[in-house]
Amino acid sequence: MEITMHSLQQYIEQTILPQYDAFDGGHKRDHAQMVIDESLKLAREYGADEQMAYVIAAYHDLGLRFDRETHHIHSGEILMADETLRQWFTEEQLLTMRDAVEDHRASSKNPPRTIYGAIVAEADRQINPKLVIHRTMAYSAKLFPEGDFETLYARSKEHLLQKYAEGGYMKLWLNSERNVRSLEELRAIIRDELRLRSLCREWYSDPNYLR
Repeated sequence: MEITMHSLQQYIEQTILPQYDAFDGGHKRDHAQMVIDESLKLAREYGADEQMAYVIAAYHDLGLRFDRETHHIHSGEILMADETLRQWFTEEQLLTMRDAVEDHRASSKNPPRTIYGAIVAEADRQINPKLVIHRTMAYSAKLFPEGDFETLYARSKEHLLQKYAEGGYMKLWLNSERNVRSLEELRAIIRDELRLRSLCREWYSDPNYLR
């Protein structure tokens, strides 16, 4: 089993994770690795299969190569189409993993179908307030590459309110202590116009950060 896990990890690190290098600043390889690390912690906490949780996390955003709106569906398709994974997993396991990848998206109105979907969704919610704000500005800049600070700030603030503020569409399915605490901190910043502008300006002033 150790050899099997080693070969799986080698495949993921050499073939799958490098694909994130082509994505936007908020979804590069460091993001995938953070989701992997948190998924493994949650898998141990909830008694889930760590190898399955590992692969789900590694594949969860690969669909971004196609588009953002349906990337979760494409990610599941990529996972199912990867014949190499059949060295380690059964068809039933692969289907469960596909469902989990599809269920990870923050805007989903329905709860994940399995514990694996809940794990990757919770892991993907890495609510580091400063990082969330900077990544939001990075994506705003991708949408409006010629936008000045006020344009990017207005779009970012609107998105943060819609997603993270009280009543926002993002849900915590496992309510991990880390995410609950961080979400409250982020909401406090969103309510504080001066702090929010300051953190957005911090990103805007660094031409290399998360670009």
